[in-house]
Amino acid sequence: MVWGADRFVYGAAGLAANSGVSRIVIGLTVVAFGTSAPEMLVSAMASFAGSGEMGIGNAVGSNITNVTLVLGAAAIVGPLSIHSRLLQREIPILFVAMAVSWWFLWDGELTRLEGVLLFMGLIAMVVWLGIQGAKEASAGTEDAAIQFGDDDIPNALPTSRAVGLFVVGLLFLLIGSRVLVWGSVDLATSLGVSELVIGLTLVALGTSLPELAASVAASRRGEQDIAVGNVVGSNIFNILGVLALPGIIAPGPVSHAVVVRDYPIMLGATLLLLFMAVNKRNIIGHKRGAALVVIFILYFVLLFVQPSFIQAAP
Repeated sequence: MVWGADRFVYGAAGLAANSGVSRIVIGLTVVAFGTSAPEMLVSAMASFAGSGEMGIGNAVGSNITNVTLVLGAAAIVGPLSIHSRLLQREIPILFVAMAVSWWFLWDGELTRLEGVLLFMGLIAMVVWLGIQGAKEASAGTEDAAIQFGDDDIPNALPTSRAVGLFVVGLLFLLIGSRVLVWGSVDLATSLGVSELVIGLTLVALGTSLPELAASVAASRRGEQDIAVGNVVGSNIFNILGVLALPGIIAPGPVSHAVVVRDYPIMLGATLLLLFMAVNKRNIIGHKRGAALVVIFILYFVLLFVQPSFIQAAP
């Protein structure tokens, strides 16, 4: 699935580039969607299979994994500097998206209308960021696309090869996500834990591998903006896009644990990241990165050892 996501993004970016689409728009749309493609497909497959809780757990768990494990590992490899524009623009958007989606889930149900509204919010955000990126590009400050993985945008790629990569990548994504859902449902049954817990942990970890690989690689190259921007952009897409799919495809009840346990942890981890980043140089160092990884491990272990921790009665 991870291999397929990589080819899918590269092929789609090549097709867009050959069609005359600017790199700034490709970075903010094709590449940003591509890094969340595993989460979106798994959430859709799980919802079609009647496992909507796994889809919701995948969205929330992926965000927790991204903030704690992915950024923590990247910070251990090399200190991460947080771009001021991320603090002023993308991170506030992320907090607004989390607040709105939490409000939607608060009554214990995700309706089709709420799913549609979340997805419309995603489209509106992409359009707005594209407009902002075009303005910056015309002003000679075209670096917004870099935050979303400019390395994934090919300079020259034959159309036939781009189509081949796109089709093969999409095929592997579809097969991989379906197999992952099948295996996860069986694993939940054999371990005696809920599909929500599997979605929050193993599925979320599996679908976050592209972000982990991209952020660690970017940190090793000294491109901290890519490492952090990749996670922030992916988390926005997870909330507005991945979480929307269970509501659109299979609207229904939402586990109380998501509202009172996992959402507060996701929000708290993101707030902790923000507090860590706000210092004289806006840098997250090795020790703070290690602390984020420890938080991920504790959360992961506690969900299996005591899946009902911090869970209030509905």
